[in-house]
Formats: sequence, structure tokens, C-alpha cells
Amino acid sequence: MDARRILADLRHGVSPTPEALTWFIEGLTDGAISDAQTGAFAMGICTTGLTAEGTTALTLAMRDSGHVLNWDLGGPVVDKHSTGGVGDCVSFVVAPALAACGAFAPLLSGRGLGHTGGTLDKLEAIPGVSTQVSEEKLRAIIDAAGCAIVGATADIAPADKRLYAIRDVTSTVDSLDLITASILSKKLAAGTQTLVLDVKTGSGAFMKSAGEARALARALTDTANAAGCRTRAVISDMSQPLAPAIGNALEIEEAMKVLSGQATGPLLDLSARLGGMALADSGLAQSDDDGEAKIRAAVSSGAAAERFGQMIVAMGGPLAFADSWQRFLPEANVITEATAGQSGYVTAIDGQALGLASVALGGGRRVESDMIDPAVGFSRVVGLGAKVEPDSALALVHAAREDAASEAVAAIRAAITIGDAPVQAPALVHETLG
Repeated sequence: MDARRILADLRHGVSPTPEALTWFIEGLTDGAISDAQTGAFAMGICTTGLTAEGTTALTLAMRDSGHVLNWDLGGPVVDKHSTGGVGDCVSFVVAPALAACGAFAPLLSGRGLGHTGGTLDKLEAIPGVSTQVSEEKLRAIIDAAGCAIVGATADIAPADKRLYAIRDVTSTVDSLDLITASILSKKLAAGTQTLVLDVKTGSGAFMKSAGEARALARALTDTANAAGCRTRAVISDMSQPLAPAIGNALEIEEAMKVLSGQATGPLLDLSARLGGMALADSGLAQSDDDGEAKIRAAVSSGAAAERFGQMIVAMGGPLAFADSWQRFLPEANVITEATAGQSGYVTAIDGQALGLASVALGGGRRVESDMIDPAVGFSRVVGLGAKVEPDSALALVHAAREDAASEAVAAIRAAITIGDAPVQAPALVHETLG
């Protein structure tokens, strides 16, 4: 094998063989492949693409570039992954619910990316919680709670970390093949046996069109199943925030409202759908409907909230968080209404604009070194089709300063379209694949 030959083939439109891809990733991992060659490799895949067999080979090679977890537990190991959206705090509901139903759910999650919030950033809004843990600590959390939502250790898929850093600075992030391998290499390295994917489409998602979302969902499910992990995907709607809140502590609050029986709606519905699929595919339920009923029962009985509380304690958080979470979450200095200013109906919501407005408040990072303010963001965000009057609140703004709150109010008004006629919100789940 020769890196220059592989790169020359890519330049001429010839997709590398599975063997060549495996060899290249091994060289990328041990330093035999330079950054320049890695950048050319990523650009070549963007322009030429990979075969289905090549994408699977790339995924497995990246999985095997580091440590692969093995589990010996009393039930199936399941995972859930979302492609990202605004107000998406499903992991905090579905992971403990799965654990309450007899599954084990080690979720390796990430930080905020662009306009979307990061699962780990949200969890760290809870005082004392540490999401960067060793493998030994991860296993202890799973033993204590049956679920864990943590960051990947440095030895999980290290080839992906190096390749992604180079993709980020060479404008090669949006390759379907590279996205698929990046996502799945970490999931497979975590020892996942059953995986459910939530591929989002709409204004608040990375994949704006249904066609783009379907292509990614198909690539992910086909590759994961070829790699030996039972996987299905739903394409879910992100034309409005999933939960009526955007922000770290504020989304934890919404998840706790669901877990404590104080709220229903899309967050619970999508959590039950995804969790029910995972239970069915892992043998813990007879069908998707049976699995969904089990997830809803775990939530309504308080069993899921108990598991979440056990996980928080095991990760360094407050002992009584599940019972009195309201007193532990941080609050912003300024809370004000963003009013509609006119009568009509909410006909469109620019989810990406809302997410970026939350980032501007300090709820996310513009550069990697930025510190996050866990208290800021938006709550009580209005939904599609809602009837509003001039003094109706489109959302509550939670900010650190008055000037930042005023800017956020203007951003909310610009992001939410008010028309004369009511509209029907799209279905929460567009389709299921796999």
C-alpha cells in the first residue's frame, strides 16, 4: 500500500478498496500518514465518494483505531444518537427509561456544535456533574444506574478525532461517507449492540430537507447493520424546537418535567418512540408499540426519574436532584418576555436562528475556548400554529445582562413568522428506516 497511490486514485475518481481504507486509517492513527495526506484523503472522499463496502470498512477501521469496550451485563447494551437540533433533550428521558426497562445504556455524547446544544454541556448545568470520566468510572456509573451520558475517552476512535480536526479546517465536514464513519465509529467502539438513530430535518436541523435526512439515515442504518449492530432510524421533525426551551439548564428542566410527570408533548412522544424501538430490537419488548408502552410506563411510574437521579449522583451531582431539581439548577440574572407585537398565528419558526441567538447569549460556544453560561437561553417558546396577540409572549428570555436580553428579544421576533391564517404543525416522525 502507498498513500500517494490511494490519493492519486481518488483524484482520478477511483474509490479506495476496503483494504486500502483500512491501511490508510492505520497509518493515520500511528502517524505514518501526514496531515497534508489526510486533508487530501478527506477532500478526495468528498469529491469521489465511497462504495457501501468502503464506508463500512472505513467505519470499522476508525472503530478499531483505539479501545473497543466490551460489556458483560445482565441485559442488552443499547444506544441512541441524534443528528442534532434545537430543544433536543431526548437523551435525558430515553436513557434512564431504557435502564428502568432492563437495558443498559452507555451514551457517549458530545458538546454543542453550531446552533445546536451539546448534551454534555446541558448535563454539566447540574452542579457537581462531571461528564469526562475514565472507563472504570463509566462502568461504575452503569453498575449504579444502568445508564450513563458521558464524553468519549481519548482512546475511543482516536483516528476519528484526528480526521475530524483536519476535516474542520479543510471544508470537508459535509461528506456523507465521512459523517457516517465518524458517528458510527464511536458508537461501535462503545460496545453498542442495538442502536436507534434520530435523524432530524427542518429549520432547526443540520439536514434542512427531507431528502438530505433520508440519505443520511439510510447511510447510517445500512453501515451500522453491515458492521453487525442492529440499527434503525427515525426521521423526525425539527421545524420547531422539540421542547419549548433552548439552553442548558432550561432543557434539563424540561426533561425533568417529563420525568416527574409534570409535562407531556413531543419530548415524551419522541423519547417513547425511540426507546420503544430500542426495546423491541434488543428483545426486551415484543413490538415497537409494546416497547413504547414500556417506556411510557417507566416514566409515569417514576422509575425513569429514579434511574436519572442515580446516574447524577454517580457522576458527582446532588444526592436529591431527582426529587428537588428546581433548587439546584442555575437561574439567569435577567428574565424578560419577547412579545409578538402583532396579532396572528405562528406560521414558521427559524430554529437555527433561535439556536444561534441562544449561543449569542452565552449558551453555546463561538470558539472552542468560550465558557458557557448554563443559565441563559429561552423558555416557554411558542409552537407552530399558536394564536398570538400583540402582548403575547413568543418566549421568555433568560440572560446575564439587560442589553443581551434586548438583543435576544429582537432575534426571537425575527426568527418567528406571524401570519394571518393558522397552520398545521408537521408530524413529529416523518418515517422509519432500517
